[in-house]
Amino acid sequence: MNETLIQGAYIVAGLLFILALAGLSKHETAVMGNKYGIVGMSIALAATLWLATKSAGFDALLIIAIAMAIGAAIGIALARKVEMTGMPELIAMLHSFVGIAAVLVGWNSSYETAAYPAIHDVEVFVGVFIGAVTFTGSIVAYLKLSAKMKSAPLVLPARHAINFGIIVVFFAMTIVYVFVPHDQVFLRQLLLGIMTVLALFLGWHLVASIGGGDMPVVVSMLNSYSGWAAAAAGFLLNNDLLIITGALVGSSGAYLSYIMCKAMNRSFISVIAGGFGSDGAVVGEAKDYGEHRETSAIEVAEALKNAHDVIITPGYGMATAQAQYAVADLTSKLRARGVNVRFGIHPVAGRLPGHMNVLLAEAKVPYDIVLEMDEINEDFPSTDVVLVIGANDTVNPAAQDDPTSPIAGMPVLEVWKAAEVVVFKRSMNTGYAGVQNPLFFKDNSAMLFGDAKERVEDIVKAL
Repeated sequence: MNETLIQGAYIVAGLLFILALAGLSKHETAVMGNKYGIVGMSIALAATLWLATKSAGFDALLIIAIAMAIGAAIGIALARKVEMTGMPELIAMLHSFVGIAAVLVGWNSSYETAAYPAIHDVEVFVGVFIGAVTFTGSIVAYLKLSAKMKSAPLVLPARHAINFGIIVVFFAMTIVYVFVPHDQVFLRQLLLGIMTVLALFLGWHLVASIGGGDMPVVVSMLNSYSGWAAAAAGFLLNNDLLIITGALVGSSGAYLSYIMCKAMNRSFISVIAGGFGSDGAVVGEAKDYGEHRETSAIEVAEALKNAHDVIITPGYGMATAQAQYAVADLTSKLRARGVNVRFGIHPVAGRLPGHMNVLLAEAKVPYDIVLEMDEINEDFPSTDVVLVIGANDTVNPAAQDDPTSPIAGMPVLEVWKAAEVVVFKRSMNTGYAGVQNPLFFKDNSAMLFGDAKERVEDIVKAL
């Protein structure tokens, strides 16, 4: 296989990756999108392994094969163990691997000579910087999502000045690094080492300064960072496919983060700069909304029997209770009775973009009844019953009614406009953003306490 065939294989793989992204944009084509990605990656790996063998011999191939086998064994073991509720943490940790890989590639490339030394030096500095920020930022995201670290935002004095100062120092050090002669190895490595430490601190500080309520955006943004880190590594390794793949991941992740910020009424720049966050406690003004009303599974079943239109709005609570299969069973029972059942999904429901969609697809809920917030919000006034299963902040009317609320202006599912609302919760505690929800105290709302899976199963039995 000569160089032309290898580049041709990379082009084919790149096209398959683009098709994979296009396929993943819709439920109906997501499976095919995954298949495109698998085929593309298989082609890319085969071509890269052949290239490595051609340049370094079969001894190098043996070492690579051993490393891949070890990595595959670890990956398969972790993937088989992880629950869907732990997927956000797993993805955050995987991002950290991409980041540290970019750092190691950058440091290794710093010892190499290049045809255009100045450009190569900039590539090294930028690659290591992005990789280091991605590495520590992803680790902090993992710790927060897994509750091994408090979700409270870290508020250091002059934290924005610290972040901006590191960015300025990075640009200045990059210029100095380019002009330091290559024979002054110690000084060059000292500059690269100092910059690596600063970038590691910046990644940690940026994500530590963001509260739990904004973590879905953080995970998406770290996905973008990992893509740019991979692209930087591609420049250092002179690998066109890695550049293409990294750019695809980086740009798509950044756009997804932008969409999520709009869905949360957040400033894109402010979120990635650590400007928003909450501590997981009640951060809004304490208010007396009155008394809440409790209901039972039997009463909910009766209401559903008499309903013509039902909308289910799931949240992270459905994931933690692993109630998706029970919800799917309830959906099929109601549809068999002629009830028009649909799902309303908020863009940031769960801890990961598309988290609820994946759970419902896993439980075989039909794609055509799973609708996004913009598609279903206008239908709530004509809905008989809304089941809010484990959602909180995404159905909070305070976002529209209370300008002093920390989530003021955030677009939400307007479930309170339905004739009757049933909220599935374990207790009256606030949601992940730490804001009390006046929905729970409205006259047309009732609370169904307990484990979501068990309560839904009780409703199915009562039907």
